[in-house]
Amino acid sequence: MEIVSLEKNYKALANRRRLAILKFLWQSEEATVFDIAEKIHLSFKSTSKHLQVLKQAGFVESEQVRMEQHYYIAKDKSLILKQVLAFL
Repeated sequence: MEIVSLEKNYKALANRRRLAILKFLWQSEEATVFDIAEKIHLSFKSTSKHLQVLKQAGFVESEQVRMEQHYYIAKDKSLILKQVLAFL
């Protein structure tokens, strides 16, 4: 893994809201922005921005289902996230 990619991963994980999002997605497997925002008590807009950071870092993926974006943990990041989330 190159240093820039490693830095991007650590920066994405260095936020309590993003960790809360990842923990929720880990437990629920898939959720919409609205569901996540409601669960972690954050606005839709802020939740969406955090999800974009996580998506750019490769921790989450999304899929359009009708009118909603559904987010889930990226399969190739599940091992590292399992280790990180064990501390929460």
